[in-house]
Amino acid sequence: MSEAVLQVLFLCTGNSARSIFAEALLNQLGQGRFQAFSAGSFPKGEVHPLALHELRQRGYSTEGLRSKSWAEFSGEGRAPLDLVITVCDNAAGETCPVWPGQPVTAHWGIEDPAAATGDDWERKAAFARAFGYLERRIELLVNLPVQRLDRLRLSQQLKEIAQSPGASSGAARADS
Repeated sequence: MSEAVLQVLFLCTGNSARSIFAEALLNQLGQGRFQAFSAGSFPKGEVHPLALHELRQRGYSTEGLRSKSWAEFSGEGRAPLDLVITVCDNAAGETCPVWPGQPVTAHWGIEDPAAATGDDWERKAAFARAFGYLERRIELLVNLPVQRLDRLRLSQQLKEIAQSPGASSGAARADS
């Protein structure tokens, strides 16, 4: 990997919670070494209100966060990406577009907090849990010596991070 700022795209189907969390986390915790984006294969068109609530509760800026299509990042003429990480099992199973720059890819499946049922407390707890799992994975990523790793070793490290607590039931299946 190069010494430049690494361009990272987090993908989910709806781009309303998990991938939004990952974008905000990496942009803050990466301290300028990473530039994170998020997108969805079928974006909801808005960030889930409980995702915005969770981010604000933890002191993260929500400015500029929006639900967007992966078409903004794929195809000819787009800025090259270094990493593309899916955070939901549905997106991992979809046929992805061609990403510019031949990025390293990984799957970090996390259960969808937007699918949580129950009362307000239970739904907020699902968002807090998803945020916590992604926060741990992002911390592991930013502590890797990414610029010193070749593509194969980086891919292996990303797969190891995927096995950290919170992996969805489909995560192992999507990585095999």
